[in-house]
Amino acid sequence: MTHEREITERVDLCTPEGDTLNPAARGWSRVPLHRANLEGHFGQNKRWDYWAILAGDVVVSCVYSDIDHIGLADVFWVDLTSGESGGRSIITDPGLISLPDRPGTVPLRVDHDGLRLTLVDNETGTHLAGEWTEADGRAGTFDITVALPPDHESLNVVIPWNESVFNFTSKHQARPATGTLHVGDRTWTIGGDAGDAWGVLDVGRGRWPHEIAWNWGGGAGRSGKHVIGLQIGGKWTAGTGFTENGLIVDGRLTKLGQELVWYYDWDAPVQPWRVDDPGGQLHAVLTPRYDKVTDVGDDQLGSQVHQVFGTWSGSLTTDEGMHLKFSDLQGFAEEARQRW
Repeated sequence: MTHEREITERVDLCTPEGDTLNPAARGWSRVPLHRANLEGHFGQNKRWDYWAILAGDVVVSCVYSDIDHIGLADVFWVDLTSGESGGRSIITDPGLISLPDRPGTVPLRVDHDGLRLTLVDNETGTHLAGEWTEADGRAGTFDITVALPPDHESLNVVIPWNESVFNFTSKHQARPATGTLHVGDRTWTIGGDAGDAWGVLDVGRGRWPHEIAWNWGGGAGRSGKHVIGLQIGGKWTAGTGFTENGLIVDGRLTKLGQELVWYYDWDAPVQPWRVDDPGGQLHAVLTPRYDKVTDVGDDQLGSQVHQVFGTWSGSLTTDEGMHLKFSDLQGFAEEARQRW
C-alpha cells in the first residue's frame, strides 16, 4: 500500500522551459506517462535504458546511455554456473547516442568501436540485438525478444530531491523473454524449451546530484499458477516522499510506499541479501550465485558497484489480500556508489 499520488494521465517531467520539475509530475503510475522534456543544465542530465535478461544459468544485459559529456553503451553476459563472463563497453562523443523524451518511442541504435547494439519497441514488446568481439577474439551476438503482455503494468515514479534535481524512472519486471546468445562456439537458448526467462528494464531520465548511492533489486518467477515480479530499491529515494518499490503479480502492480529495510554486507556480497517491508507486504532473501563488480574512476568521478545475481525466496501480500510464498525466483540485487 502507499500514500503516494498516482498519476493516470500523460504529464511533462519539467516545466515548459525544461528548467525545473513540474509539480504535476510528482507521483507514480502503472504505465509510463512522463515526457522527460529536459532542457539546459548540461552536465547534470542522465538518460539511459538498461536491459537485463534473467535466463536460468545465464544473464545478458545491455545499456544505452547519454550522460551529457559522453555516451555509453555496453553488453555483458555471464554463465552463472561456470562464472565465465564477457561483453564489450564503448564510450562515444556527445550526441552520437541520444534517447527520446518518451521512452520506447524511437529505435535506439549504435554501431561504434566494435559494438553494434539495437533496441526496438513496438506494441507487443522489445527486440534486443547485439554484435561484438570478445577480448579474446571470439565473436559475440544476441538476439532476444522481450514480450509486453497485454495490460502488464510497470512501476513508474519521479524521485524529487528538489525542484532542480530529480529523476524519472520506469522499472519493468517479469516480462517473458526468448532468444539466443552466441559467444564463439557456445550457444545459450533463452526462454521457450530452455525454461522461463525474464526481461528487466530500467529507464532513467533526470538530473542527478554529483554523488549518490542506491540499492536496486528485482526478480521474476512463478508461485503455483501465478507469475511474480519484484521491484525494489532504496538509499537514493530516502527522504523524498516516494519509493521505487512494488510487487507485480499476474501483471498487476501493488505499489509499496514505505522505504524497505535492506540487510547485506558490502564487504561480503555473496552472502545472502535480505529485504523487508516494514508494512509486512514483502519479506525476501536473495541467495547470490555471482557478483558483478565495478570499480572505476577516482575520488572525483567514478563508480563502485556490487551487483549480485541469484535466486529470491520469501513471501508477499498484494493490496487485494493475495498472500503468496515463493522460492527460486531468478533475480539480482545491487549497491551502487556513483560520482558523476
